[in-house]
Amino acid sequence: MPLGGYMGRVLRVDLWREKVYVEPLPDEKVLRKWIGGRGLGVYYILREVDPKVDPLSPGNKAIVATGPVTGVAAVPSSGRWCSVTKSPLTNSIHDSQSGGKFGPVLKFAGYDVVIIEGRAERPVYLWVHDGKAELRDARHLWGRDTHSTTDTIVEELVPEVGRDEARKVSVACIGPAGERLAKIACIINDKNRAAGRGGHGAVWGSKNFKAIAAYGNMKPKFAREERAEELAEKWMDMIKRSPVTSEGLPKYGTAVLVNIINAHGIFPTRNFQTGVFPEAERISGETIARDIMDWEKQKEEICWGCQIGCARYTRITKPPFTGEGGGPEYETVWALGAQTGTGDLAAVSKANYLCNELGLDTISMGHVIGTFLELVEKGKIPPEKLRGLKATWGSGESLVELTWRTAYRSGIGDDLAEGALRLATKYGAPELAMVVRGQELPAYDPRGAQGHGLAYATSNRGGCHLRAYLISPEILGIPVKADRFETRGKGRMVKEMQDAFATIDSMVVCKFVTFAYYVDVLAEQLSAVTGWDITPEEFYRIGERIYNAERAFNALAFGDGEEYDTLPKRLLEEPMPEGPAKGHVTRIKEMLPEYYEARGWIRGRPTRAKLEELDLKWLADRLEEEGLLPG
Repeated sequence: MPLGGYMGRVLRVDLWREKVYVEPLPDEKVLRKWIGGRGLGVYYILREVDPKVDPLSPGNKAIVATGPVTGVAAVPSSGRWCSVTKSPLTNSIHDSQSGGKFGPVLKFAGYDVVIIEGRAERPVYLWVHDGKAELRDARHLWGRDTHSTTDTIVEELVPEVGRDEARKVSVACIGPAGERLAKIACIINDKNRAAGRGGHGAVWGSKNFKAIAAYGNMKPKFAREERAEELAEKWMDMIKRSPVTSEGLPKYGTAVLVNIINAHGIFPTRNFQTGVFPEAERISGETIARDIMDWEKQKEEICWGCQIGCARYTRITKPPFTGEGGGPEYETVWALGAQTGTGDLAAVSKANYLCNELGLDTISMGHVIGTFLELVEKGKIPPEKLRGLKATWGSGESLVELTWRTAYRSGIGDDLAEGALRLATKYGAPELAMVVRGQELPAYDPRGAQGHGLAYATSNRGGCHLRAYLISPEILGIPVKADRFETRGKGRMVKEMQDAFATIDSMVVCKFVTFAYYVDVLAEQLSAVTGWDITPEEFYRIGERIYNAERAFNALAFGDGEEYDTLPKRLLEEPMPEGPAKGHVTRIKEMLPEYYEARGWIRGRPTRAKLEELDLKWLADRLEEEGLLPG
């Protein structure tokens, strides 16, 4: 009998043999330590993947994981899933989260986890439905974008499940970018939702693996159903009482942050050369809601089980950038907008639609274009490489054209597809790559948010705003206001949020609920679903185990440690030139000692004492064998 919230089944996909096998989830002792989603994916990667493996070789594995609360309607915003692999962009262990409907539908199809291994001789896709699974030929899908792939698969399934039921099929797939192994390629589900960061789409592409289609009615049981339903009203009321989750996000989407972050002088502009974008209002959430929103279609875009409804569906009706689709979200608006100096909302939206259709991470895509434009500005790119492209800041035409070229690795797009660090290094200016561990930084300049800068620097998966979102206390004042220019106390704050978020990513729920409630309530939800009595202290401890395990894998993979816990030189040494954060740099070295002390690390690596405390003695032994254990 499966534990509450779990189907109890793992689907192992052997692409070499084109066979699928069903096996049970690990036992309860393991599940309580790793939960699901990100944590359970990390557990499998640690156990089954050589940390030094080439991420695009058959030896790497791709994990698709739900969590125990996935598909539990009583838990708000529980419609998520997680991809875990070794990233071709960063060479680190890497997870990427996504919303939409795919996570719950995969669970309803009968599986908690899918493990994809090896490489198929021909393109294939996986069809899972009501406890059954099979690999199917995908040669006719290879080369197609994510939207046509989704539509084709759904139409092919109509004779099997009926037209009405086929509408309930959810598809996660890669586009041309993933097939061409672009290191910034993503996995797109439900046409407009992305497991975006880290090049997971390229890992699928390297395996000749095109898609997963899921359908089912096998909803999981949870342990304390009456208790969960009783508490659900309280959880919902908390979401309704938060102005962020009840007003800002539903009305303006995540892009409600554009004007807020710009007003604080930390909206990275023209590859982080400044933090103020004069045209921010033109691409803001308010402008999106007023000018290009399709409010009726937007209702269909809301993630499964979400009571917040931040999703956007937009249309551009005037040439030359006509189109429609999901988004753009805040990070996308920044990356394709301010990062490239583009204030044309139509062009930004068009590039966003193309990223979804072609299977590109919008954050990395826009960021890489910004890096490329600064390289052009500084004379680093030979003119013949441009092939007539007007590569200037603010050119909507070049923004859209470079998105196409990157997905198909056409001309200079072949270099952009490698990511910002490899691009800048190839053309002799690696210092222009605003990255951490090879992953492009997102939409907040840390010179005006010190704790957030530390979160960037210590992120195991590379530049990321969601390992610890210090923007919440430092800018938004949630749950309490923290001085954004102060460094004292930030080390412990970052560590605690990283631990909490690791467990949230393992449940799997949307982090936006943390604007309404935090660990005490989340532990209550996890307990109600699983039947375990998870205290807030254990909730943090689970996340701490996951975070330490990731850092240990990275140490084994490429020697991760103190030298990687840093930021690009520009952000450490060049003061912000204007705006409310003028004159500030990010003071990482002031915060790292406190952070390492809070973590129990030495020089950026876990000690044996810390790993054994977290029941990770086997990892400590591996680090010691490689001469990587500090202390």
